[in-house]
Parts: sequence; C-alpha cells; structure tokens
Amino acid sequence: MVGTDTIVVVSGLPRSGTSMMMQMLEAGGQPVLTDGLRAADEDNLKGYLEYEKVKALKSDRSWLPEAGGKAVKIISELLKYLPDTFAYRVVFVRRALEEVLASQDRMLVRRGVQPGGQAENAEIARVFRRHLRETEAWLSGHPGFRTLYAEHRRILADPAREAARVNAFFDDCLDEAAMAASVDTSLYRQRR
Repeated sequence: MVGTDTIVVVSGLPRSGTSMMMQMLEAGGQPVLTDGLRAADEDNLKGYLEYEKVKALKSDRSWLPEAGGKAVKIISELLKYLPDTFAYRVVFVRRALEEVLASQDRMLVRRGVQPGGQAENAEIARVFRRHLRETEAWLSGHPGFRTLYAEHRRILADPAREAARVNAFFDDCLDEAAMAASVDTSLYRQRR
C-alpha cells in the first residue's frame, strides 16, 4: 500500500469509469476515502464511491490529510487545486468521448432533463478534448504526481490484464484477481 504521505487519486472526466476504478482498487485491498452520501442508482448500479468534501477542493483542502494512504475520486477539473504538500499517485481513466457524452445524456434523460443534442455535444466534446490535453500536460509538469492512464474500454475487454497494469503501478501490493473480478462488463451500456 502507499504510505500516508501519498494520496491515491482516481480521476478522469465525469462518466469515464472512475467509479469502476475505485471499485477495482477497493476490491484489491487499497483503502478508499468515501462517505456513502451518493447512493447507487440506475446510472451507477455499484455506487459512486465519492467523498463530498472533494467538490469544495478549490476553497477547502483541510480534509486532505484524511486521504493520506487512501484512494479518493477527484474529477479532472479539480486536479489543479491539489497542493504540492503531498505526493500523489493518479490513476486517470480515459473513455471515448462519444461514450462519455452518451452516458451523460442518458443520465440527464433519467433525471427528466432534455439533453442538448448533437450540436451541443460537439461543442462539449471540443471543450473536453482541450481540457484533457491541458490536464495531461499539467500532470506531466508536476513531479509530485505519478500518473497511470487506464483506458475504460481496455479494462472491460480484459480486466485481468488491466488489473495487472494497475497493480504494477502500486508496486504489486494489490490483489489482482479480486480487482479483475470486481469489473462487471454487463454495465458497459454506452458503447460506441
């Protein structure tokens, strides 16, 4: 396991598979920081594994010592607010933007909100692409952030191989078989 001076961050765009990665890490024996406030629902049947205080990271970092030695989910937009006073091991989950947008649209429909349509999604995709380029450049420019990029589609196609990649990133201290077994391929509903 990582030491208490290191925070494990699971990041990516919303709807990119970060909850799945949190579930994998937890199944593999990595302690996680969650509060259970956001319950499982139709959009995330196995739960979100979030920590509410993360949403205020820009203005409140007082909770970060609680995350030492644990995995916490932080969307990519908030990574730049993490202070250099900790070491970070980041698992950044990437997913095809068409699938991210389809998943977001499906979530909106379930909540009774009409999605914006193709033109709006094209603009969102353009913004997301720029954001991802900037975030990856930012991560590579900060030596306190060790980053592993995990592809959503590859995790679902071969959970055992991807669990092995993640375990190697964690110095082979996780239970790979349990990590792979936690991946439920039936939940891959927005394929493109």
